[in-house]
Amino acid sequence: MNPQALAQVQSIAAGVLANVKPEQMEMATPCAEWNVGQLIDHMVGAQHWARSGVEGVEQAETGEGACQGDFCSTFNEAAASCHQAFAAEGAMERTVNPGFGDMPAPALLGLAMTDTFTHAWDLAKATGQDTNLSPEMAQQLLGGAQQSIQPAFRSEEGTIFGMEQQAPEGASAADQLAAFLGRSV
Repeated sequence: MNPQALAQVQSIAAGVLANVKPEQMEMATPCAEWNVGQLIDHMVGAQHWARSGVEGVEQAETGEGACQGDFCSTFNEAAASCHQAFAAEGAMERTVNPGFGDMPAPALLGLAMTDTFTHAWDLAKATGQDTNLSPEMAQQLLGGAQQSIQPAFRSEEGTIFGMEQQAPEGASAADQLAAFLGRSV
């Protein structure tokens, strides 16, 4: 994983966001605690979280209310800032703490990519878009998630990750990733 891969994932998410209509904000998502608008707010906030984590600064922007305006531009600006932080000289050699313990910057990059991609899947599912997002990237993220997500990170409530679900036979790599991360596919 490298900052360029993050840019690819952010582009995938931006493509899904571009197809969301303002009248869809109250629709339910695969994330039981969030509707479409709240999920968009989280997606923007997650870009700020990852940027703050890799820069080693306190997160000042949360993304709250992003869905009420030009959420595509807001996401794209936050994503560009996040990408620039990871691409900065020496950023990938840092030890960072995104709020729950020290880790190498590449681990935070992997979390940011998986979060962004999976929530793009959630948004696509919620708004009736194709969930077969970038099969190659989905396969890469699935492999990384299978190696790094331990059972201790899972709970029925889905605080971090929900319990693994069974993907249907022949499911796309993106659907398999979603199921692995606790979504019903």
